[in-house]
Order: sequence, then structure tokens, then C-alpha cells
Amino acid sequence: METRDVDPNRDVGSILHDEAAIQSRLDVLAREITEDYRGRSPFTVLTILHGGMIFMADLLRRVPLPLQMESLQVSSYHGEKESSGQVTFHQNLPDLRDQHILIVDDILDTGRTLHAIRSRFEEELQPASVRICVLLQKRKPRAVEVTAEYVGFEIDDEFVIGYGLDFQGRYRNLPYIGVLHADHTP
Repeated sequence: METRDVDPNRDVGSILHDEAAIQSRLDVLAREITEDYRGRSPFTVLTILHGGMIFMADLLRRVPLPLQMESLQVSSYHGEKESSGQVTFHQNLPDLRDQHILIVDDILDTGRTLHAIRSRFEEELQPASVRICVLLQKRKPRAVEVTAEYVGFEIDDEFVIGYGLDFQGRYRNLPYIGVLHADHTP
């Protein structure tokens, strides 16, 4: 299989949110999270790999509270532009029994992944609380009803890349959120 370098000028159709807009929005989210979690202990932030890593790292640098960090690897896209509808857990849940959990993910799209994660935590571990924070939330009907308590940006139903979001493992390192060219296949 032939690989090629990523050329953002050719691969990104448009930029939805530039680096400055993202950083500004993170300041707001961090203030909200800090206020809501002040005094709640133990507090654990659980990032969904790999998409939520960049978002989580930049967000938590702004939250001046004692907290723990965990990660969980799940998938539903399996390298495609559309969710497969099947959520696969690639590891066991970390034991966060009786903790206040903030799940951090890159995007709320169909709702399947975040619903599956929240449900498993609530059913298996009885945490003190579970909330969700996403960088992006698509304006569209969800396959499964789930609510994110913290949302960076609402976007239209487009396939987006950058700032942690990928297509076939590429583009996560772009410092902005862009729309992948509709006809692009890496």
C-alpha cells in the first residue's frame, strides 16, 4: 500500500475553528469544569483514545484542581467515515468506583460510543457521578440519546479532522479543526 505525506492545502476543504478559537473556547470550558468540580473528590478525568488526547491535555492544563487521569480505548468508526454502529472496548474499564468521572472525547456524533461508555460505568462501577465533555457536538439526530454537559463547539454534520480528530489515523496533529475534502481518500 502506497502512503503519501499529508498536504493540508489539498486534504482540508475548509477550516471550521482555528487554533486561536479553540484555545479561547478551552478557557471557557475549563472555568465551567473548575466551578462544577470544586470540592468533588475523588475526581477523575477519563479520556477516550486516541481522539480525545490533544483536547484533554490542553483542557486540563487550565483546570487547577486535584484530579486523576485515566484513558480508555474504544472504537466505532474502524477506519471509515461512518460509524459502524458497533462499539468495541479494547480494554477493561478502570476501577473508578465511587468517583466523580468526567469523560472527555473529541466528538459527539451518533452517540453510540459515549452512551456505551457512560452506561457501562454506571452499571458496573456505581460512580459518584458521570458527566461528558466533548470538543465537538454535531447538530443531528443521534442513533442513541446521550447528552454532553460540556461542549466546545456545535458543528454541522460534516466529517472533520484535526486537533485530535482523524481519518484512517491521519490529521490528528493539525492545530485546527477542518473539514476533510468530500472526495478525499488518503
